[in-house]
Amino acid sequence: MHCRRDAGRKRAQKRIGFVLAIVSGLGLPLTARARPNGQAAVQPRPVGTIKAVAGNTITLTADSGGELIVQAGPNAKVLRVEPGQRDLKAATAILFSDLKAGDRVIARGAPSPDGKVFLATSIITISKGDIAAKQAHEREEWLRNGVGGLVNSVDPAGGTVSITTSSLGEKKTVTIHVSSSTILRRYAPDSTKFDDAKPAPITQIKAGDQLRARGSRSADGTELTADEVVSGTFRNIAGTVSAIDAAGGTLVVQDLATKKPVTIKITPESQLRKLPAPVAQRIAIRLKGAPASGQAPGSSGEGRAETSRSGQPAARSAAQLEGGPNGAAGANGARQGSGDFQQMINRMPAAALSDLQKGDAVMIVATEGSADLPSTAITLLAGVEPILQAAPEGNSTLLSPWSLGAAPSEPGATP
Repeated sequence: MHCRRDAGRKRAQKRIGFVLAIVSGLGLPLTARARPNGQAAVQPRPVGTIKAVAGNTITLTADSGGELIVQAGPNAKVLRVEPGQRDLKAATAILFSDLKAGDRVIARGAPSPDGKVFLATSIITISKGDIAAKQAHEREEWLRNGVGGLVNSVDPAGGTVSITTSSLGEKKTVTIHVSSSTILRRYAPDSTKFDDAKPAPITQIKAGDQLRARGSRSADGTELTADEVVSGTFRNIAGTVSAIDAAGGTLVVQDLATKKPVTIKITPESQLRKLPAPVAQRIAIRLKGAPASGQAPGSSGEGRAETSRSGQPAARSAAQLEGGPNGAAGANGARQGSGDFQQMINRMPAAALSDLQKGDAVMIVATEGSADLPSTAITLLAGVEPILQAAPEGNSTLLSPWSLGAAPSEPGATP
């Protein structure tokens, strides 16, 4: 009898953990269940983001697609949990009126007889503000304690992955150590969002993949014991823009490596950045092998303020942008100026497709695409003319696909 009770308790705990993982965006969404006689499909347990709240109903943008109406019953419980929290004992009871647009929600209950609404007996939620704070913290962790590059080799039995880092002016090999506690995730072939990477074993990582790991580095930076690893197979493209279709969200790039045109799809999730001219010139000097402290012609020691075509000013000087987060020292007290190129890209002014012109030089990391489906840009960097001139071969590998999310005020940001 005790064994049956313990087994039941464990199953209940697993269900709660699974539910909370979905709410915090860490698990897979539940799929919709088709209803007979042509009735609309209704999720047995809706999961998604609140679009609007009115009276005792919620309009929910469902993770599975489309919108759902969730109606709270008169005795429905509403509980708020922290992101990643897996025990309802720590949940806080709130009023239905406390729910806001942008909050994440999972509802328990049953669909109405006509299948048009979901009648909720309980609602579990995470506030938009808590999610944003968690994402900001995670981005900072990836920036401070992360390393990224191209995979050289994989040893599944030994739990190690060797990568070449995306450094400026030098190439460095880092050994990533993976254990049973390491979170391993991988981009789907058509995925463009860092947060959408799915669990995958180390055996799926292969040479040539791009990989980013977060964890504890050795003193000399040649090894990293990983808490989390994200990998994927991507296209690296460097070339000049030959055509732009702003309405259709596409551009055509003449690839310098293949000498062929490549059509690239731009979506709201694509990260577009533009390098201020002094920063691009300083990077070009480093790629040519000049000392890290070398200045670009015509630039001062602190760089100068630049403005993108969209009118967004560069928030920091060129020198600061090449340093670690907020221009400070990175992990182990080392300056990150010659370190991870992507860390600098994340701090560049945002750009839009309308900012680009024919003839502009760009570097792009995109999904693989296929004969029927164009590649979708994950990261696009403009203003790179000096970089392509300094390093016509191998320059595209400087850029990695990790946008690490966006600030809430930026296009493509998610709650």
